Amino acid sequence: MDQIDAQNLLARLQNGESLNLLDVREEIEYYTYNIGGKNIPLSVFNKNIDQLGYNKTDEIIVICKAGFRSETAQSILIQNGYQKVKNLTGGLIALQRFQ
Repeated sequence: MDQIDAQNLLARLQNGESLNLLDVREEIEYYTYNIGGKNIPLSVFNKNIDQLGYNKTDEIIVICKAGFRSETAQSILIQNGYQKVKNLTGGLIALQRFQ
């Protein structure tokens, strides 16, 4: 499955790229710290996948704290026909090391 590392994501964010970020952490985690994007917690992801609002050909970068929940969400998206889904390896923990 497609991955993106923290350095690459940070560079793209700093370049001002408009990215489709999907944060699958719980709401409290999202409001404590986030880098933007949509927040649909993995715990309710299957029920809310129709509310994504992305095209199935859009690049979507799935993020969570450490990269495990986002990997699960990535699999669900691929099973539902999304074609360009990337998982942030190491999650936001890895990203914070470079900030």
